[in-house]
Amino acid sequence: MVSSSKEIKDELFSRKLRKYGNERGAVIPLLQAAQEIYSYVPKEVISMISEATKIPQSSIYGVVTFYKQFRLKPVGKHIIKVCQGTACHVNGANEIMKAVEEHLNVKEDENTDDGLFTLQSVACLGCCSLSPAVMIDDETYGKLTPDSIRGILDSYRKNEGEKK
Repeated sequence: MVSSSKEIKDELFSRKLRKYGNERGAVIPLLQAAQEIYSYVPKEVISMISEATKIPQSSIYGVVTFYKQFRLKPVGKHIIKVCQGTACHVNGANEIMKAVEEHLNVKEDENTDDGLFTLQSVACLGCCSLSPAVMIDDETYGKLTPDSIRGILDSYRKNEGEKK
């Protein structure tokens, strides 16, 4: 019998839940485990953690929304971070952001319809000499133009198409 991806993820999280049992101090490790498994923290997981730890769901939501590391919405397969630091801003970060938005038909903090990309704006990537810069997953691209970022995004799409 072939299990679905969701069933596999649910089983992985159930193991984590059994590992930590009902420890009240396990909320953050459980939330981190959930995010690692699902790429975000689903509502059902918050309910499961609440039941296991006897901590109200509202308190767990408080933890999730307090720490920026946690997400309540799924993200795309590739996360695009457009640097908005001073050097990038001066050298055209807004044009790069606009090019990404138009090319992928997505707005900041949204996912593309195909779930391939999530677009984010970040304060600084720390690579000012490459401005304007964008990071896609763990890869940094610098000295970008609107045309060059479109080409980079097309290469990601092409690679994903070849994997299918």
